[in-house]
Amino acid sequence: MWFVGIGAVTGYGWGREDLWDGVLSGSSAAHPVGGFGPALGDEVTVAVIPDKGDPDDGPGTYAQALRAAAREAVHDARSRGWTPTGPVGVVHATVQGDVAGFRALYRGEVSGRRAFAGMMPSTPLSMMVKEFGWNGPVMTASAMCASGNAALMTAHAWIAAGIVQDVLVIMADVSVVPEALAGFLDLGVMVTDAPALRACRPFQEGSRGFVMGEAAVGLVVSANPPGAYGQLLGGAMTHDAHHVVAIEPSYEQVKACVMTALDSAGVSGADISWLNAHGPGTEQCDAAEAAMAESVLGEQVRIFSTKPLVGHCQSAAGGVETIMTLLGYERGVLPAPVPVAQGHPQLLPGPVECHGGLTVKTSLGMGGHNAAVVLGPAPD
Repeated sequence: MWFVGIGAVTGYGWGREDLWDGVLSGSSAAHPVGGFGPALGDEVTVAVIPDKGDPDDGPGTYAQALRAAAREAVHDARSRGWTPTGPVGVVHATVQGDVAGFRALYRGEVSGRRAFAGMMPSTPLSMMVKEFGWNGPVMTASAMCASGNAALMTAHAWIAAGIVQDVLVIMADVSVVPEALAGFLDLGVMVTDAPALRACRPFQEGSRGFVMGEAAVGLVVSANPPGAYGQLLGGAMTHDAHHVVAIEPSYEQVKACVMTALDSAGVSGADISWLNAHGPGTEQCDAAEAAMAESVLGEQVRIFSTKPLVGHCQSAAGGVETIMTLLGYERGVLPAPVPVAQGHPQLLPGPVECHGGLTVKTSLGMGGHNAAVVLGPAPD
């Protein structure tokens, strides 16, 4: 399966080039934002999507960002020579859907048929496929923060089974609202009161957790390689079946997920150059991924996480991070953040040259969802 089109809306702006330039700059998209109520303090550090959407795309940022990212990905794919072969499928990854929209609806701030129908996760998808004139299968995948990888593997399965030859994978999370922030703060995994690059230090000493981010990502994937940024060679999912929040302490299923993904791709740990980690900067996740990297992948693997830059975008996190690898392949640099403290010996020191090599992209979702995909560069 080949990645042939990319679209993105993030805290950096409305477009993949805004995302790329922002991450490559080394400055975080997260910044202090007010208006979240006295319980959270005067300001919280978050990476929110700026207001710039088209109201014709839906009643709020969720629908507007989803459709903008999809449109950019499709236009990008077409500009690179992609032409659909038969019906096009759509897989949508989300964790909570249009949180701000439902919040406004339930609080009585909006009303009416359009507001109610517009909140449904299926509505922007239906409007999107109407815009493109597509009639392939459309569905939503949800596996907490592993949802993005789950959507990619669903698209891969559809293509491998011959159901369709082309799929648009959409990942969207626009959930920076007071209630969600309060919940993650209560869990002790999120930071809102410090600069992102200082507080969120994946695989480094002194990391306090993640900063929240918002994003919508579109990825056009195809059975045909012309114009491709890179390829998905295989993937796998497991579940800890252990706890509603905590990772199972032996990391058995995290390791099994990556080993099965490698087998699916027909490669070994020794063939992997890069670990594009989930890397939220929490003690549990970083320890699990470090242990997996050391025992399953090997000492040649170099580790990085872009969450200090983009924020933790939940269902869209895997897509934002996959884009970093795909554009890294095409543009010859992986935009890893510069470490700010003593870190894991395999952690990248900042942006580095990238001239190919296979990548494992991991995503660990709260509640025990583990997902990994193996990515490779486009053909010469």
